[in-house]
Amino acid sequence: MTAQVPAEPPYRQIAAELRAGIAAGDLRPGDRVPSVRQISARWGVAIATANRVMAVLRDEGLVVTRVGSGTVVADAPARRTAPRTPEPAPRAPRTPRRGLLPPALNLTAIRSTAVGIADREGLQSVTMRRVASELGVGPMSLYRHVATKEDLLLEMIQAIVSPADLPAEVSGEWRADLERIARLQWDLYRRHLWAARAISFTRPLLVPGLAAYTEWTLRALDGLGLSPRTCAREALSLHAIVNTAALAVGAENEAEQETGVSLAHWHRTQRDQTAELLADDFPRLAATPQDAFTDMEALFEYALARHLDGFAALLAARNTKPH
Repeated sequence: MTAQVPAEPPYRQIAAELRAGIAAGDLRPGDRVPSVRQISARWGVAIATANRVMAVLRDEGLVVTRVGSGTVVADAPARRTAPRTPEPAPRAPRTPRRGLLPPALNLTAIRSTAVGIADREGLQSVTMRRVASELGVGPMSLYRHVATKEDLLLEMIQAIVSPADLPAEVSGEWRADLERIARLQWDLYRRHLWAARAISFTRPLLVPGLAAYTEWTLRALDGLGLSPRTCAREALSLHAIVNTAALAVGAENEAEQETGVSLAHWHRTQRDQTAELLADDFPRLAATPQDAFTDMEALFEYALARHLDGFAALLAARNTKPH
């Protein structure tokens, strides 16, 4: 007899198993639930997938984070799994152990907590309720500091991008400077994979750090004899190269969180089907090394170099025109 393969992604299967344990009383209010690392080891999934499990249980109100206790089963979880209605603020934590108290609630703590959630689990996991739960306060407490989810996102961007991150001066060598600013943005996106989705071209966030990146790029283009419009388009084109590569990395990270399957493992499972598809009708694709499509670091470096080659050609053509 062959077992039927569950249709749900691994993180939902694990969350369902833990949910059932809570409902059955195996885990009672106040009991610690398995940590992210314990979930990863026990079920053989990636840390990102284990983080997603915890996010589901928190969003359902089944677990809460308590200072000095870690993540525990919430009080009266059965009431919280009913159809969602506006909830009262969570109960005050039990008497703190060893004199520990919840950290003071301020904008810095809210920013840091929201960024931490996004870094671990993706932007979709950042909600007012989730941030409040991490901080051990009621959701309404956050609204004294951030009025909307959009305001929270703005604060998150301000937390990760600062004018102080940039070199004080440009070098005067346009290519070296443009490479430098592009790699700084790439490093930022690799540390915070969600940021590429949050930063818009058409409706830019009014954040000093973001404006500083663009201003620095425009300074690097000073003295080349280009119009302000051309300089602005170059700055945006350079950002687009970084953003596009970062979006691909972020999408792959989300896919791994969703399925628990790494990119390398996914390609191994698809190897035979891919070879069969490409063998006869797509010989050039079949002969292409796999890492040409999957190595995003190399692809970013290639795209950046070819873009700067093209920009150099633009400057050379402009300089050779008869006056």
